[in-house]
Amino acid sequence: MEDLRYLQLSMAQHLFDQKRYAAAAHSLADLLGTEPDNVAVRLLLARAYYHSAQLGRARDELTELVERAPTDDYVRLLLARTLERQGLGAEAATQRRILAALTGDDRHLAQGTAHGPGTAP
Repeated sequence: MEDLRYLQLSMAQHLFDQKRYAAAAHSLADLLGTEPDNVAVRLLLARAYYHSAQLGRARDELTELVERAPTDDYVRLLLARTLERQGLGAEAATQRRILAALTGDDRHLAQGTAHGPGTAP
């Protein structure tokens, strides 16, 4: 059974790498159903949702990840960007303030920046 899960994850990663984000998300959602505590699967799923513009779903997964690991700066960044794409600037600003406090990098306070313009999660 573990071999099957590994194969599913490998296939989903391949789809993601090929920029077939919606297909990757579908595969990862199925996998997450059998491994709900797998943080790596949940993060890749959130990224696939983000890149396939399934922003509500991305937000849900990222919110769950923030609850599990509140000091994970990458998850905070991706959540802020997701909220920005949804037009939720005030909520995104909150995530960016937390991110700046976690990393000590005030560049995170500016919308749309991480470590330079155009940097994609």
